[in-house]
Amino acid sequence: MRWAVILAGGSGTRFWPLSTPNSPKQLLPLAGSRSTAREAVDRLEGLVSRDRILVVAGASLAPRLVEHLELARENVLVEPRAASTGPALVWATWEALHRDPDAEVLSLHADWSVADPAAFRQTADLALRTARGFDRLVTVGIVPSRPETGYGYIVPGARLDSLARDVARFSEKPDAATALDLMAAGALWNSGLFAWTAATLIREIELRTPEIAPHLEALRRGDVDGFFRAVTPVSIDVGLLERSGAVAVVSGAFAWDDIGTWEALTRVRPKDAGGNVLAGSAVAYESADCVVWAEDDVVVLNGVKELIVVQAHGRVLVMPRDRAPDMKRLLDALPPAVRDLPG
Repeated sequence: MRWAVILAGGSGTRFWPLSTPNSPKQLLPLAGSRSTAREAVDRLEGLVSRDRILVVAGASLAPRLVEHLELARENVLVEPRAASTGPALVWATWEALHRDPDAEVLSLHADWSVADPAAFRQTADLALRTARGFDRLVTVGIVPSRPETGYGYIVPGARLDSLARDVARFSEKPDAATALDLMAAGALWNSGLFAWTAATLIREIELRTPEIAPHLEALRRGDVDGFFRAVTPVSIDVGLLERSGAVAVVSGAFAWDDIGTWEALTRVRPKDAGGNVLAGSAVAYESADCVVWAEDDVVVLNGVKELIVVQAHGRVLVMPRDRAPDMKRLLDALPPAVRDLPG
């Protein structure tokens, strides 16, 4: 049967000061009226039964997700510690395998924007069928719309059939010139949407991932805490996909964004006549190409361009749009009394 694993970890610090420890990015309605986590669950309707959707999160967020996503408590898996996507996906896949010896797994994230859910489901279905039919780990690639330097790229290789190809290589977060070259060569964005049979993933982990493989015995004993204590944190991309010779790619024909920074809202939310994205009680007068999020109070812009303005939790952030990727540096520089938010 088909299963889905939704990764819902992460603190969403790039969305300070709106995102808080108890209400991080994935619980916020960044792309529309519903949270991105809720959209991720709803997007699976008709593809994966709700009782076979597993969500992986930390202990502080898991109770909120059970209520917010209306899932059974046993389907929200609580990570004993954050150890990146490799151990998280191996554990979740192992859990699916424990419940269903024939499990096929679709892996996705809780903080994406997808413009066409029907096309998403069609592509996910293709990825799952490719994983089963060709005994591959399958990644979904998105045709790039810009030379994005914050995403990884997939270079397709030999054809498996008319819709799927082996992966020749990955290129992680290239510079702008390299990104343009990759686009010209037909490379795809690595969306992070993956599919595999549980048996194939475990086999490839045992062959390729020494950071995790020696510790699978702990999962066999049912010792999840021991597994997470022992593994070396590693992403599924670095720890397995970039090492395995059994990786395929299918192309996703839908608009996708991982909503990584405040600037990304210009790609996923409606704009006014001046190109401004306005959320909450925000007004832009003779202003252009700004992002404004007013959580509690009225925010008025007058005669400015290309700013990000966020009012939330007793803080006001103002910065040029091109500074959006630098949020970590800003937060590291702020005094804790300013940086740390309630909740």
